[in-house]
Amino acid sequence: MVDGEEKASLKLRLREKRYETERLMREKRSEDMDVLEEVFDKSTLMIIYRLLNSGILKKIFGTVKAGKESRIYSGEDSNGKDIAIKIFLVGTSEFRKGMLKYIEGDNRFKKIPRSTRPLIYLWAKKEFRNLSLANEARVRAPKPIYVNGNVLLMEFIGNNGIPAPLLKEAVLKNPTRVYKKLMIYIAALYKKANLIHGDLSEYNVMVLRGRPVLIDFSQGVNVDHPLAHELLKRDIENLNKFFERLNVEIEPFESIYRSIIKKNGERS
Repeated sequence: MVDGEEKASLKLRLREKRYETERLMREKRSEDMDVLEEVFDKSTLMIIYRLLNSGILKKIFGTVKAGKESRIYSGEDSNGKDIAIKIFLVGTSEFRKGMLKYIEGDNRFKKIPRSTRPLIYLWAKKEFRNLSLANEARVRAPKPIYVNGNVLLMEFIGNNGIPAPLLKEAVLKNPTRVYKKLMIYIAALYKKANLIHGDLSEYNVMVLRGRPVLIDFSQGVNVDHPLAHELLKRDIENLNKFFERLNVEIEPFESIYRSIIKKNGERS
């Protein structure tokens, strides 16, 4: 039997446990609210409402990917088709500093806003344009659907609301074939779209049905940008390092680089 003192001690421990649980729940709710307020500020909410009212967007579900610069949610269009909703965060000054080097020097953007929100709106338009160029060059990337302010709608890469894995996470049946396809995509971007992705790695490639899909194009620059060749070099080297770890026989950087930048009809 439990005596009175033990009962009192047990009640005290249970009460302390309950208070601790309630405190943790309050903190979790507070964190969730902070995230919601960070992403869905008044202007962003108004854009989402307009998209829902217009029928371009029918439903918005949970978070698919959360990064320092943006959040990606899954959703449905008016036909019940899965789409991705990318919302660029407007409250981070570090993001602003990081994006300027990719916009300054890009002759597609003559007037560069200095205040944060208009700059992020331009950043979202930049990704929309880059995705359009990639698709026109027959490079597999999400098809852009619509952009308004800091909200970008695009093709959902995955099945039944479940996103395809990143290259880093995917189990590749034929890594050599995936590697070669990615090198073809880098060349096609450069030669057909006059574009360099600028941030290619195993974190910005998804694998759908065994084939690579390039994502996160907002930092992409045209081939005349001052940083173009530095970024092209980084893209190639990042992928070479990743596939080398998978024991793929990679092509030497200089060979890939010369093949990509040579003009049509020019011998390497």
